[in-house]
Amino acid sequence: MQKITPFLWFDHQAEEAANFYVAQFPDSKIVAVSRYGASGPGPVGSVMTVSFQLAGQNFIALNGGPGHPFTQAISLVVNCETQPEIDELWERLSADGRPIECGWLVDRYGLSWQVVPARIAEWMADPAKCDRVMSALLAMTKLDLAALERAAADQPD
Repeated sequence: MQKITPFLWFDHQAEEAANFYVAQFPDSKIVAVSRYGASGPGPVGSVMTVSFQLAGQNFIALNGGPGHPFTQAISLVVNCETQPEIDELWERLSADGRPIECGWLVDRYGLSWQVVPARIAEWMADPAKCDRVMSALLAMTKLDLAALERAAADQPD
């Protein structure tokens, strides 16, 4: 069992959101759905929590009611190996949501995502590459893997 599990608070769309997220990633599934009983606070029989996995990572979504919307202070990072993977996930996750910048987007449920190259942490940890990669990244909305690789290699566009 995973030691730490992200727990996502939704107003009333936990099951819908979990199904949407599961459809975006391979090796993903709904694990369990629990429902409110007579003690509430939700209507009897309505979805309380949805346990699900995204690419093997466990999550729980809660229908907790209004008053606790997501902010960009928390985001989910998706490490992508190729530009087509970045493009595909970016398009699907940002549908009915909104792009931010630097590879960030907010999905239709208000959850923030970072769709980034798998090597981004390596580049940022290297002082010789960090400033060049950061300069290139700050000029982007959806990330361009080839341009970031050129920046990391110190090759002009």
